[in-house]
Amino acid sequence: MNMKVIVSDKLAMEGVQKLKDGGFEVLEAWDEPKDKLPELIADCDAIVIRSATKATKELIDAGTQLKVIGRAGIGLDNVDLEHAKAKGIVVVNTPAATTASVAELTFTLMLATVRDVVRGTTGIKEGKWEKKQLKGNEVFGRTLGVIGIGRIGTAVAERAEAFGMKILAYDPYTKSDKFENVDLDTIIAQSDFITQHLPLTPETKHMIGKDQFARMKDGVTILNVARGGTIDEDALYDAMVSGKVAKAALDVFETEPPVDNKLLTLPNLICTPHIGAQTHEGQLRAGIQVAERVMEELNKLG
Repeated sequence: MNMKVIVSDKLAMEGVQKLKDGGFEVLEAWDEPKDKLPELIADCDAIVIRSATKATKELIDAGTQLKVIGRAGIGLDNVDLEHAKAKGIVVVNTPAATTASVAELTFTLMLATVRDVVRGTTGIKEGKWEKKQLKGNEVFGRTLGVIGIGRIGTAVAERAEAFGMKILAYDPYTKSDKFENVDLDTIIAQSDFITQHLPLTPETKHMIGKDQFARMKDGVTILNVARGGTIDEDALYDAMVSGKVAKAALDVFETEPPVDNKLLTLPNLICTPHIGAQTHEGQLRAGIQVAERVMEELNKLG
């Protein structure tokens, strides 16, 4: 009997086809209601997800034949890793697939904060010509603090260096072999821009909060194109209102979509709806790579 793979979130069709070409039965379930997944997964050997599906304990238990969970993307915060491990289920992801996509959005948002691109666009559409009001700044010669200097953090730092920025790197898990490694306190105290590229874990939750904002330079810019929850949003709001934080650019929020989030009332916030990995190129790579990894693990089992 052929092994069966359920794809519960929309995946690049090249990845789906690769699974089929590999001899696997593929259940294309991305248009099915999520509450139907426990029924659909019952006879599946693997599930492929993106961010919309939550591989909870309950869903994992419903997959009585489940052997592999494939995540098309880097983040695994939507997978109950401990329960999967306890049941002997292999979890794979695609950590390199969307590196360029996320890094480019991060740098796009940084440039947009210093040149008031959003206000300029909306102003013209509203009949305004705010040429004199929109005097911006350069990033050249400024210091970028990168918290999390893995693949994405390094890619952001490389782009910033090409623009003439000074790079400071901090990572609780690794060291950079390209940029100056410092402690978190140095990042907080010396950076003109601070960007985070870490997963959300108990250790990183609210790692930037009231105390950290108080020790930052006046007029610092904050970016988060990683995971919501690594920044204390209440503390960020207060820092933005006080002027300690001049601008913030967020692709992620602690609760998504953000409902009644007071950050959205601030004129010095620009934001996007968690689209860091949402490029055609990135999703193509993620789809193909997750298919390859799932196939590899299932083939080991014969």
